[in-house]
Amino acid sequence: MIELPRDSGLSGYTLLAAQLEALLADERDLVANASQFAAFLFHEVEGLNWAGFYLARGDELVLGPFQGRVACVRIPLGRGVCGTAAASRQTQRVDDVHAFPGHIACDSASNSELVIPLVKDGRLIGVLDLDSPLPARFSEADQQGLEALAAIFLRLTDC
Repeated sequence: MIELPRDSGLSGYTLLAAQLEALLADERDLVANASQFAAFLFHEVEGLNWAGFYLARGDELVLGPFQGRVACVRIPLGRGVCGTAAASRQTQRVDDVHAFPGHIACDSASNSELVIPLVKDGRLIGVLDLDSPLPARFSEADQQGLEALAAIFLRLTDC
């Protein structure tokens, strides 16, 4: 299991990490695990209106398994929050998506976003995208906890 920093804001993520380990333990398929992970996050993390994946396909991201309203299907690398996370390979935690340069508004109800690049063996697999209707929904503790969950997903999934 991934060791999470000892921070009171992360205690809930320690439990989520154990649950995710058990949920994905017997399956290695990318689509199956991404589907399970998206549903798990959507129902276990409060304040989300979208949770899912965009998968790297050449010079763009293509919509993968998700929970929430319909979404943009293709996002060029380097464009919007997801494309920026993919191109930079750095997590993007955005308190106000409307102030983010080049933001792509797939759902006008979203106000904040956390996008974690998924990199395995040096190769970009895609991004994990979490949207919230709440401004500044994601804290540094959320980012650390969700990055740890994404690492579990990558370790237990063939991609």
